[in-house]
Amino acid sequence: MNRQKKNIILVIVVALIVLAIGYLEAKKPQVVQVGNDEIILNDAGSGAATTSTSTEVVAANRTIVRTGKVLTYPRAKEFVDPQGFINSDPFKLSDLVGKKVLLIDFWTYSCINCRRTVPYLNAWYKKYRDQGLEIIGVHTPEFDFEKNYNNVARAVKDLGIQYPVVLDSNLGTWTAYQNSYWPREYLIDIDGFIVHDHIGEGDYDKTEEAIQQALAERNTALGLNTKISSGISNPSDVIQMDGSKVKSQETYFGSGRNVYLANGVQGQVGSQNLTLPSTTDPDKLYLDGNWDFQPEFATNKNNGSKILFKYNAKNVYFVGSAASDVSVKIFQDGKLINTLTIKDNKLYTLIQGDNYGQHTLEIEIDGVGLEAYTFTFG
Repeated sequence: MNRQKKNIILVIVVALIVLAIGYLEAKKPQVVQVGNDEIILNDAGSGAATTSTSTEVVAANRTIVRTGKVLTYPRAKEFVDPQGFINSDPFKLSDLVGKKVLLIDFWTYSCINCRRTVPYLNAWYKKYRDQGLEIIGVHTPEFDFEKNYNNVARAVKDLGIQYPVVLDSNLGTWTAYQNSYWPREYLIDIDGFIVHDHIGEGDYDKTEEAIQQALAERNTALGLNTKISSGISNPSDVIQMDGSKVKSQETYFGSGRNVYLANGVQGQVGSQNLTLPSTTDPDKLYLDGNWDFQPEFATNKNNGSKILFKYNAKNVYFVGSAASDVSVKIFQDGKLINTLTIKDNKLYTLIQGDNYGQHTLEIEIDGVGLEAYTFTFG
């Protein structure tokens, strides 16, 4: 065989080897790195399944779905520095991802907006917990007393909450989610992505529809035939409120945020002797007597102190406490309508009105040591 023929045969062999390598490489699945995910694309990157069994087809379809989620939705974050668990032994969020649909509710127990949301959360937990939903309350405190485990546990019991509650007393999880609101709900699907995010009250029907869709997807992903309940929940114990008719906003007593204090020095820590003026303005806080201002609250130091506030709403709520029982008389437009004993650190209902409108609230304090934190309205 001459040299020319040998060269031709060598070229043909090399070409066949190259073709064979190319063919084998084309049959290998491609792996694409997207964020922290390795997305497998079958059939030379086309995204189509090359196998014929139903299990593999479903798996291929799920891969495509997850690819889209990586590009669309943020991932759920793990709990950071949890300070305790109520209604549950300690657990990690990652223990449930891939098994359950998760609804995380950021709340704090003295927040009236959060308390108005709880009946819906309780209803959803009862309705969907056996269909793959887990609700997790992440309790992130606004005030120092809300960091106390026993205070939170008492509130959980009083509100009839049966789902797990994680104490986020150092705001670790709150910070990880870059959250700024009470309440706030994050719906996490079977793949660990936040597919629905709602701030504040309202739109409960949209959140429940998102839960139903996520549970249906869970069925598909896990090959289950669990029947998913339909319809929209309408719990009977909801505190009715028309936010469009509530004109007064949350008002703080403590020096850290008492920007509506009208007859004293705002932002100043320490004692102030205050007197009610002859005329007052709406949505301004007026105090009478000797008051000691601390960053989170103000404490009356003499018996017979008073609080006056002209509000525009139907209901009035008050966050307060006292080292020992303090009796307060509640006047609306000059008429005595309620008498309460303040002691435990919690939210108190001062007025449950019949209609929305402008009224004058006056509180007469029988005793000393009332710690006044905030007014909220509904």
